[in-house]
Amino acid sequence: MTAGEKEADRDRAQGFGLGLRTVYYPEILESPQPVDWFEIISENFMVPGGRPLAMLDRIRADYPIRMHGVSLSLASADPLDLDYLRALKKLIARVEPELVSDHLAWTGAHGLNLHDLLPTPLTREALDHCVERAARVQDFLGRRIALENPSTYVSFADDEMGEADFLAELARRADCLLLLDVNNVHVSAFNHGFDAKSYLDRIPKERVAQIHVAGHSDLKTHKIDTHDHPVSDAVWELFSYVRRKFGPIPAMIERDDRFPPFSELLDELAFMRRLAQAGERVAA
Repeated sequence: MTAGEKEADRDRAQGFGLGLRTVYYPEILESPQPVDWFEIISENFMVPGGRPLAMLDRIRADYPIRMHGVSLSLASADPLDLDYLRALKKLIARVEPELVSDHLAWTGAHGLNLHDLLPTPLTREALDHCVERAARVQDFLGRRIALENPSTYVSFADDEMGEADFLAELARRADCLLLLDVNNVHVSAFNHGFDAKSYLDRIPKERVAQIHVAGHSDLKTHKIDTHDHPVSDAVWELFSYVRRKFGPIPAMIERDDRFPPFSELLDELAFMRRLAQAGERVAA
């Protein structure tokens, strides 16, 4: 086996993926694409049947799938939504995903879903609460889940620890995994004035199961995680740092609005591969 073939095999094993979005279905179904796997938004397919599941089944026949949710509401004070968890478990059985993930966030209260990922107080009480709920979710699903670091725009006066330490302790105590969103680290670091690399240095390597990168909106005084721009140079630089530090972990690009031609997204994914390979050579 040549060096190039070994490198290609390693790339496939670790995987470089894209978010599965309906606007790109024609290209994905027309011919094989240089994408190792796709990640779905779980809630889009938690339906009894119809076209969404039919399309997912067609794509699932050719590509591995990962599931990423936005409604688990792990940090909420409301009881866990068992109807939601049952629907999620049913979809997991159908898709057989490589990974199931959601966010360190809450999405509503008193039964009202605000359809947003709201920030969690970084307190010991909140940590205990999230640990207990993450363990219960994993017991219900019969598998580990990965929790993503959020992008945040406010902090709490009563915070007792940094977010990286909160996530590390949550993963250790609940025995769950982490989904490391590099763009979210960059956005939150700018908004709150902390050092992004120092944050990453506190994340336990052995818990990181996947990496996200995405574009954001820069409003000068603050940044917003919008997923509607190409990945910025600053985020790519941070991704390179992550690859040197954490090694070959599956990574993907999220794009949720202002969709470019699929060919441009594939070019961005190819750039991610090159950065990852360069980071591994430096680390070696």
